[in-house]
Amino acid sequence: MSSHVDVLGTTAITILIVMVVTWLVSLVMRDAGIVDIVWGAGFVISGWAAYFTGDGHDGRSDLIIAMITIWGLRLALHLARRNLGKGEDWRYQLMRRKHGDNFAIRSLITVFLLQGVLMWVVSLPVQLAMTPEDPAIGWIAVLGVILWGIGLFFETVGDAQLTRFKADPDNVGRVLDEGLWRYTRHPNYFGDFCVWWGIFLVAAETGDALLGIIGPIVMTILLTRVSGVPMLEHSMAKRRPGYVEYVERTSTFFPRAPKPEPR
Repeated sequence: MSSHVDVLGTTAITILIVMVVTWLVSLVMRDAGIVDIVWGAGFVISGWAAYFTGDGHDGRSDLIIAMITIWGLRLALHLARRNLGKGEDWRYQLMRRKHGDNFAIRSLITVFLLQGVLMWVVSLPVQLAMTPEDPAIGWIAVLGVILWGIGLFFETVGDAQLTRFKADPDNVGRVLDEGLWRYTRHPNYFGDFCVWWGIFLVAAETGDALLGIIGPIVMTILLTRVSGVPMLEHSMAKRRPGYVEYVERTSTFFPRAPKPEPR
């Protein structure tokens, strides 16, 4: 019979291997940006490692692994289509120029291994839910699936709307303020938020996984305070005329009706 230690240890080793291999590939490609693609795929790989190691309630384990697989593969495929062949992201180019010959080891520590640690922490609800045999799926899990579904909708539709907007040459330099982007400046990040709190609710029904609340909390902090909203907002304000006005009328994160235009 598996224990939490077995699952947590297996996922830690799995994530370490994934991130080191990704780092080695990035050195060959001279593109550290592939870590963004592996972010979603890494959750899927580590989730399946936890699934095969744990021997908890079959229904709950099947539900959670389906949720994490759908979310992670969609994100990875979206970023692969968007990023591959476009050159290294400007963030990693800045790092490469700043650290020069030391970039390889710096990127291993501050990009790949750091994201691996965050991946392990954020996925704690998934890992802790794979061992308990009781209880069966109940109404809390149903609420979790609904919240996850809302999040997946916001991510998928928001990304599709942005991709279509960028593909139109007439939109160069313009701000997307239609569709979901009319109600929140970051529908994809809001979607991520809902997905991980939804997964936590499904997992937390076991009781053991309540400690995994640190996962969605860390994801929320990353999205709203660290690498999500703040970083993008800073760059967009510089690159997009009209973005300041968009900020004034549109919610930062949680969707709401836009403020009326001043007369």
